[in-house]
Amino acid sequence: MKHNFRIMLILISLFLVAQLIGLYVVDFFMEKDLPYNIERPKFEKQTSFVQIFLIIILVTVIALVLAKFKAIKLWKLWFFISIVFVLTVSLSAFFNEYIAGFLALVGAFFKIVKPNVIIHNLSELFIYGGLAAIFVPVLSIFSISMLILLIIGYDMIAVWKTKHMIKLAKFQGRLKVFSGLLIPYGKDKSAILGGGDIGFPLMFSGVVLNEFGIISLIIPVIVTLSLFL
Repeated sequence: MKHNFRIMLILISLFLVAQLIGLYVVDFFMEKDLPYNIERPKFEKQTSFVQIFLIIILVTVIALVLAKFKAIKLWKLWFFISIVFVLTVSLSAFFNEYIAGFLALVGAFFKIVKPNVIIHNLSELFIYGGLAAIFVPVLSIFSISMLILLIIGYDMIAVWKTKHMIKLAKFQGRLKVFSGLLIPYGKDKSAILGGGDIGFPLMFSGVVLNEFGIISLIIPVIVTLSLFL
């Protein structure tokens, strides 16, 4: 066991909360426009996994270039803008869009400029709902399944073969600017769950919610149990 049981339980509980909040946000925006007239991508549902996967590859390449040249300020600015964007979408399911925008700015400030572990994790609970609300409507069961299979294959290559994802993770760790849950404990120890491990199961659950309704709630439970194991 990599971490003690209490820390593991906290991390897994936060994962489940993020899934449930995310599904609420997806459901809220199912037939509503996104705040500030933000437009969703114009992708075909059955083939959208191709465009989304290419976007992920492009974002990874940009991140690697920034890491290679140690463009720290640009990296932080990129993260700041991204966090404000998705948090605003997510929080607009709970607040007026202007209040949501203000809270998103505060959350991004305490994640990037003045890191605070409590606000970091609190904002992480909402971030992935914003992402899912943007992409779920342009995905089908087939396309999200294909996307996850592509991500699994890519992840295996990036971690075990090229190892560029490990280098990227270490760079983010040194800057203390990254996507994912973070539970510090003991002396210089931390339990981390990456953003992709939260976001992609949520997107799958969101697509099932969109197509089959409330039965989708069984997915976060099963995924949380799998994560525990």
